[in-house]
Amino acid sequence: MTLSYSHAHKEGSGTTEVVAVLIAITEHSARVLTVDQGKLLPNGPLMPLHRSLQAGVRQWVEEQTQQPLGYLEQLYTFVDTNRRNIEGHALVYVSYLGLVQESETVHQQSQALWRDWYDYFPWENHLDGVPEMIGALIVPALLAWANEADDATTMQRRQQRICLCWGVGDTLSADAIADIHAGRYEDYGWAAEHTLLRYEMLYEAGLIPEAPNYQPSKLPAEWSQIIGTPMYYDHRRVIATAISRLRAKIEYQPLIFGLMPEVFTLSQLQQSVEALSGMRLHKQNFRRLLDTQNLVKPTGKSSSAQRGRPAKLYRFCHDIELQSLLMDSKLPKRK
Repeated sequence: MTLSYSHAHKEGSGTTEVVAVLIAITEHSARVLTVDQGKLLPNGPLMPLHRSLQAGVRQWVEEQTQQPLGYLEQLYTFVDTNRRNIEGHALVYVSYLGLVQESETVHQQSQALWRDWYDYFPWENHLDGVPEMIGALIVPALLAWANEADDATTMQRRQQRICLCWGVGDTLSADAIADIHAGRYEDYGWAAEHTLLRYEMLYEAGLIPEAPNYQPSKLPAEWSQIIGTPMYYDHRRVIATAISRLRAKIEYQPLIFGLMPEVFTLSQLQQSVEALSGMRLHKQNFRRLLDTQNLVKPTGKSSSAQRGRPAKLYRFCHDIELQSLLMDSKLPKRK
């Protein structure tokens, strides 16, 4: 895949572009809506006819994907000096996070494509335990990058960042480094919400295709197969920002219900939270949290399960004070 870092947008000479990260949960999978065969997020320049940034987002998403929008919030803004408009001015990105229900219209009437977000960030998926690639390939490659620092202080700071971002532990002892290189990596303190920090570290170290100093010839032969699907420009970074924001906010705001159908089972709700966090949750603790916070209420109906006993159906309690429900609570810890 050839990545371009210089781009003149075909729509004109504007300097502001809006980008949307639309997230859905489908069959217990966290998915992101993409265009251009998964290489880009829905995007477009802010035009004079747009009365606001959000109006621009909604227009471009509708035109490019046909996806109805619900909850929408601004993520962040930055200047991309690697991209220029037709007059040579650097582009300003304004990104948005949207929570939606996946629409069949997307597949039928547009070129948009829903993708599992772990296609882009495979190291973030801990649903089946710590991915082998972290200890076998990623952390050793990062340690090699740390050792290439020009001075001891920079090397030590890089090692500390590796510890904090990748759950290696508080410090890198000689024994710990030996264990990592021998494939005996263990998760000592993985923080799910540090997705963006991990991505930016891989970028800085030149370990992902989007990085200007990426040199695959100096990496293991299987590297390109394990490091995730690259995207044009900084769009994978934008998704990483959205994942970090969403993982952090679901610990204190009930945003998960913006991704759920009107009625659901408690198992479906737990599996959806797990899909977002990338980590398994303790079933009893999860349900105890729901009970104590009065987040859901039974509908009096049950699902028509093909196997086993039918499960009770619930709906979100819309008549309670949403913003205060989880302010002092955290997601239950994984098993």
